[in-house]
Order: sequence, then C-alpha cells, then structure tokens
Amino acid sequence: MKLSVELTLTPLKEDYVPAIKTFIKKLRSLGFEIKETPLSTQVYGPFDEVMEGLLPLIRATFQEEEAIMLHLKMVKGDRSRYEPDF
Repeated sequence: MKLSVELTLTPLKEDYVPAIKTFIKKLRSLGFEIKETPLSTQVYGPFDEVMEGLLPLIRATFQEEEAIMLHLKMVKGDRSRYEPDF
C-alpha cells in the first residue's frame, strides 16, 4: 500500500532553523520521493517503508530538541502527482 505524508516540524525556540534543516536533510537521506514547500515537506512511498524510516527520525529529533511539535498528515495512496482540477 502506498502512503503520502505531510510533515511540518515546529521547534519551539527562537533559533528554529537549524533543527528544521537537520530534519529535512535526514528525511532526504531516507531515499523516498520528497517534495519540499516553504510550509511543509511531503514524503511518498510504500506504507511500511515510510513508517519504518520516519519513526526513528521523529524519535531522534524529539530526543535532541527540548521543545518541538510535529504536525503530520497521512493519506492512503500516492498523492505525489495530484493536480487541482478547479
């Protein structure tokens, strides 16, 4: 089964940029199709593989940061080619 995930990492500190950059660089290294926007990063791939890659990354990021939020949206299927029709 394919999975589409949208992630928005929000470190709760003034100097938030380094934590976000580190997180995105680690996401890139997982080998999935990734789309980056100014507000979120989207990951596409097989369900089990995406979850097996994301969980350790999220755990490590939460352990490294004192205060952080992660907004995560998951959609069943590969939405990487979505184009609005309106």
